Amino acid sequence: MSGSSATAERAFVLGLDGVPWDLIDRFTSEGALPNFARLREEGASGPLESTRPPTTPLAWPSIATGVRPDKHGVYGFQKLSGSYSHRMYTSRDRRQPALWEQLSPAAVGNVPMTFPPEEIDGALVAGMMTPSTSESYTHPPELRETVAERIPDYEIGLDYPDYADRLEEFPGAVSEILGKRRELMDLLLETVPDWRLAFFVYTAPDRFQHLVWDEAKIREHYRALDEIVGEVIEYTDRRNADLYVVSDHGFGPIDRLVYVNHLLEREGYLARREDDGTRGALSSLGISRDGVVSALSRVGVSEEQLVSVLPRTVVDGVAARIPGDHALYDADYARTKAFVHDAGNVYVNDTRRFEKGVVDPGAIPELKAELTELFESVTDGGEPVLAVFDGDDLFPTDADSPDLVVNGRRTYETRTAIAGELFGDPAPTAASHRSQGIALCRGPSIEAGARLEGADVTDIAPTLLHGLGRPVPDNADGEVLDAFAAGSPPATSAVERVAVDRRRGHEGATEDFSDVEDRLKGLGYME
Repeated sequence: MSGSSATAERAFVLGLDGVPWDLIDRFTSEGALPNFARLREEGASGPLESTRPPTTPLAWPSIATGVRPDKHGVYGFQKLSGSYSHRMYTSRDRRQPALWEQLSPAAVGNVPMTFPPEEIDGALVAGMMTPSTSESYTHPPELRETVAERIPDYEIGLDYPDYADRLEEFPGAVSEILGKRRELMDLLLETVPDWRLAFFVYTAPDRFQHLVWDEAKIREHYRALDEIVGEVIEYTDRRNADLYVVSDHGFGPIDRLVYVNHLLEREGYLARREDDGTRGALSSLGISRDGVVSALSRVGVSEEQLVSVLPRTVVDGVAARIPGDHALYDADYARTKAFVHDAGNVYVNDTRRFEKGVVDPGAIPELKAELTELFESVTDGGEPVLAVFDGDDLFPTDADSPDLVVNGRRTYETRTAIAGELFGDPAPTAASHRSQGIALCRGPSIEAGARLEGADVTDIAPTLLHGLGRPVPDNADGEVLDAFAAGSPPATSAVERVAVDRRRGHEGATEDFSDVEDRLKGLGYME
């Protein structure tokens, strides 16, 4: 396809959540994935750097918008407030227009962070963070009935905690849900036959790898993904479309947890709530959150089941009154200088941002330097286990972004619980996120065999738009990748810029996200 002077009429983004470049590089070299190999031979490919932290809720909006989290507005699964509470992020929080708002009609399916579904020119089926199919999760709304008719028992996600003690059944369950996703993709493309943009994500590889990090089983799962890639290659050829196969982050094994809030408590930066009043009475009776959960499990009631039937406000209220080690419920903010929330987001408890803040805003730089030195000093067997990033560098346009981001190095994973020890066992989680995902693109004007150098998740949207002859948002953080064949229109034309209207995030989410939280706990994403 090299040297073509044609310009694509459409673009198809095929998302494969959590697929790492190193495995694709090796498996294609071994001949195990012929359609991925075809993408590399007939198009441009290379590793794709994720966001910091490299997590689904940050990275997919960055892929869809071309901007970093400080501009699109999503920093994790749970949005922190100045009163030390949190709620689940939703599509309403995304402030930057996504590709499906710039290219229409669009067919959008199973993209994380798209619930509740937006009204777009085309069709949308919301993905990860959708509570359940009992919610209104499609646009147009009547598409939900069509999904139910065509794909009986369609699920948003598996109940992952159920498989912790029966992992032998997990590959079959993942395979079944992967098949339903394939049916949904076909249905969406039929529903919007004249699509200009198709954007569909398969989250199965991420879910599979979290609980099963076995190379032979991963290779088998990737063969199923390779079949899907082959189908989409043939389909996009018929539609004269550019194809972008991307992942939001990479993956790798983990063998130890690091409880970063324990470190802050140990060094005097975080204080636990004292067990006075109701908490004190419960504590004196030996009643703790772990004890309650253990007692419930003995009578056949899991924590996940309890969360699934009680309203979130009730769960929050009870959790705040029973002593435990929750990063939010069990900290005494009147005596806390800093704490870690979500996937390694470090917040200085300053008087401007938080209602019980104790740190003067002018002292934040000095405290950040202290915390950076503290985190970087943590070693295990002589090797540093934590990597620290300055929030001002990662998120320069948002004064309310995390002050620091602390993530595990190599096979270490951070957790936020105020545990009694610094290190812990990650079981049943076997693997977790790495920063290097994949980018493979192929189409009428894409250079065959080209290597993508220094590609970042924010580069996908600008590259896709320019490849279709469309302007790139003037506030995009990403650049147009050097993926186009010499002499093709995208390679010979200047990148056009256009101002876009930033959306206003909507406060307050009334939906019941209990099912979502249940699934996230099963993958180790939440306490």
